[in-house]
Amino acid sequence: MTQNAASQKVALVTGGGQGIGRAICRGLLHQGMIVICADIDLEAADETAELYANLGTIKACSLDVADEPVVQGCIQEIIGEFGRLDVLVNNAGLSTPFNDPIEDLSLEDWQRYLDVNLTGVFLVSKHAVPYLREQQGSIINIASTRAMQSERDTEAYAASKGGVISLTHSLAISLSGEVRVNSISPGWIEVGDWQKSRTRIEPIHSPSDLAQHPVGRIGKPDDVAYMVCYLATDVAGFITGQNFVIDGGMGIKMSYNDS
Repeated sequence: MTQNAASQKVALVTGGGQGIGRAICRGLLHQGMIVICADIDLEAADETAELYANLGTIKACSLDVADEPVVQGCIQEIIGEFGRLDVLVNNAGLSTPFNDPIEDLSLEDWQRYLDVNLTGVFLVSKHAVPYLREQQGSIINIASTRAMQSERDTEAYAASKGGVISLTHSLAISLSGEVRVNSISPGWIEVGDWQKSRTRIEPIHSPSDLAQHPVGRIGKPDDVAYMVCYLATDVAGFITGQNFVIDGGMGIKMSYNDS
């Protein structure tokens, strides 16, 4: 470990290989941080690391956030190589919110959503906190607007993301004065063109898709990444235990079907 590396902030981004996570990795690199791009899809993580290698130090690693020994090993590897951890972004999660109707939703599927989306946040935070505490660091959890609003048949996803918000404010109090903890709830963020090259698609949206958002467009991964970058810095030092909704104004829009 070089002297310069020892003075740089180190950030771990789970689910960093694609979508919002990829944008977060790029944003934190622009802030001069060393970034660990951790993803269960190592192909995606490697591609992200290669894509942004010119921006700074970024390392790809394979990580299943629901597997505690793997999580613990990942954190120890980071500390062994870089000697510190300043920022944790818990972004990894099952992103498809649509499940079977409740009477057909299997316990296995229900549990998998909780294991990845909620228990994963707990496990990575648990093993990262001792090192974040040393740096007066920051945790940013990626939740969802579906923690507050729902479409049909999204029980497992909504419950897991609601748990992320509750875990966020609980951790913020437990870690008072040591680690700041906040969450972000994105709305409709288009990630099709932020996937790994093998599965990337060019998004196509209708005028009504855009117009239904008060800001007149669908969200981009950078919209979330900018907020992560703000919360990760000392200028946000008076902010903890908060959930920030980034949804283009959809959450405040009153909508009725025309009769």
